[in-house]
Amino acid sequence: MKSATLAYLLHAFFHGWLTQQRNVSPHTIKSYRDTWRLFLLFVADCKHRAVSGLALEDLTSKEVLAFLQHGEQERKITIGTRNCRLAAIRSFFRFAADHEPSAVAQCAGVLRIPTKRAPTAEVNFLDSEEITAILGQPDRSTIEGQRDHALLALLYNTGARIQEALELSPRAVRFRSPAQVTLFGKGRKERACPIWPETADLLTALLKRQPRPDDQPIFVNRYGEPLGAAGVRFKLRGYIRIAERCTPSLAKKHVTPHTFRHSMGVAMVAAGVDITVIRSLLGHVSLDMTNHYARANLETKRQALEKVDTSTRPSKPPRWKRDPDLLAWLNSL
Repeated sequence: MKSATLAYLLHAFFHGWLTQQRNVSPHTIKSYRDTWRLFLLFVADCKHRAVSGLALEDLTSKEVLAFLQHGEQERKITIGTRNCRLAAIRSFFRFAADHEPSAVAQCAGVLRIPTKRAPTAEVNFLDSEEITAILGQPDRSTIEGQRDHALLALLYNTGARIQEALELSPRAVRFRSPAQVTLFGKGRKERACPIWPETADLLTALLKRQPRPDDQPIFVNRYGEPLGAAGVRFKLRGYIRIAERCTPSLAKKHVTPHTFRHSMGVAMVAAGVDITVIRSLLGHVSLDMTNHYARANLETKRQALEKVDTSTRPSKPPRWKRDPDLLAWLNSL
């Protein structure tokens, strides 16, 4: 095959298949693009040639496995990121197998590469005291502080993913009672989330101070450009450092914008909200994801344990077993 075949297939995959036929979200396009950019640069470097000189036959399962291993060992990516990159590569080779019959065997080799299982970590979440401490840090007398306070409050109130919140426009907000916002999640799935009157007031005040067109994002930077997730993470780290002074427990936690989503999920479980309602509010595909929150809150587990019939609990051990000092036990008789 000629190198042009690879260029043609990639162009058809991104512009024809992903964009026009599958209508995937811009975030998926960017994620797949970044993966392929890294993959092509990696293979070109290994083969000591330019990216333009690569052909489809140069991209075998051997190169894919080497790329994934390089990512984990050298770039220190997580298993989750590794699996996301593999998904982007496999999606292309699934497409290529349908459009380039001569490469079916090569594509099958790549498609047989399995995803890697990762250990399931405990959900990282914030309690009410920690949430309050963080929300109290932005200087609301400034437009930047008012924006940050409203954004963090919205993240917690709705359990929105950071990009869902950053894309929120005025027309997607119902300010009058019952207040709600319309969010667009993964796979372009739309969901309505109720918001507290206090959150609606924060958004109203922000728009009054910094008006935005109905179809443009509410949260913007100092130049009027849409705020990026990286900028939010940077600002949040600064607020966390200050909040740690009054709430030391924050120093032991890795807090990101997504932590607010986890925190709302755990808080709703603790409040006794039905798990299917939490799933709908957070936009989870399956209940398996939502069930993580049910397993996360130790206090909820403790309260559940306390409801068990006390008669079935083991009795206390004899005093002599609890008292290591034999003479003290004898003296007490």
